[in-house]
Amino acid sequence: MKQNDVIMLMGSDSDLPVMEKGAEVLREFGIPYLMTVASAHRTPDRVHRLVKDGGAKVFIAGAGGAAHLAGVVASLTTKPVIGVPLKSVLDGLDSLLSTVQMPKGVPVATVAIDGAANAAMLAVQILATADKALEKKLAEKRRKMAEEVEAKGRSVEAQAEKVTL
Repeated sequence: MKQNDVIMLMGSDSDLPVMEKGAEVLREFGIPYLMTVASAHRTPDRVHRLVKDGGAKVFIAGAGGAAHLAGVVASLTTKPVIGVPLKSVLDGLDSLLSTVQMPKGVPVATVAIDGAANAAMLAVQILATADKALEKKLAEKRRKMAEEVEAKGRSVEAQAEKVTL
């Protein structure tokens, strides 16, 4: 299996539109990744193989409903696991609670419901702790984000002045 810094798992291909947002972030930073479908309940052997043989430094697991995927991944590795609770029958609250309620000693970092982009950003931050070039790219991204917010703030202020004058 090819070496990927991040392995992104999702319980179903119907999760792809959300998880693709995380893949976009990883591509932006040039992070090698594998994104695939593997179900904690329907294909546990596949999940085991991907975790044990994938060579990833960080795992991102997106699942809805019972959302056991991130927890199963965390039980199989000592590497960081980031859970992405996905919208489901209870608007994602069931997935969120399933993902964050891990037993002591088997943590899963959890982002917002449908928060795959932030999961990928967290993966980038984790990888940047051992990669100075990646750390610089991350700092540059943050600087650009701040500049965009400042520009939007100036734009709103200018529009507000026109209305009040």
